[in-house]
Amino acid sequence: MVSDGIDRLGFLIHDVQRLMRKRFETRASGLGLSSAQWRLMVRVAKEEGVSQARLAELLEIEPISVSRLVDRMEEGGWIERRAAAADRRVRMIFPTAKASAAYAEVKSLAGEVYEESLVGVSPEDRRVLIRALDAMAQNLADGDISEKVEPTKGAAA
Repeated sequence: MVSDGIDRLGFLIHDVQRLMRKRFETRASGLGLSSAQWRLMVRVAKEEGVSQARLAELLEIEPISVSRLVDRMEEGGWIERRAAAADRRVRMIFPTAKASAAYAEVKSLAGEVYEESLVGVSPEDRRVLIRALDAMAQNLADGDISEKVEPTKGAAA
C-alpha cells in the first residue's frame, strides 16, 4: 500500500501544535503569565464580557479551574469581573489596559513563531494549508456552535 502521508496527519498536527506552543511559551515566559493564563487572556481579549461559564467551555477546563485562574489574573491586574446587567449573579470578564497591551505583544510573538514555522513554505502553499485546515475544522465541528471556527483572514495568520 502506498501512503500519501495521511496516516500521519493527526500526529503531524499534534506535533506542530505542541512545538509551536513550546516555542511561544519560551518567548513569552518573560511576560509573567502561565500558558493557561495566556489562553484565558487571549479569549477575554477576543470576547470582552464573556462569562466565566463560557470561558470554561472555550478553554475546555472545569468551571472551578476557570474561577481559580480568574482569581489569580484579577489579583495580578490582568482582568476584571463585572456583574452582568441582566443577571447580577453572572460574572462577566473584561481585560484591563494591562492585558490589552500584553495581548498586542502576544499577537506579535505568535506572528514570529508562525513565520518561523513556515520558513520554506511558499505563499501559495501557505494559503492551501490554511484553507485545508479551515475546511477540516469546519468538517469536524458537526454543527456545534461552540466549536465553529472563525475563517482565517490571512495565509500566515
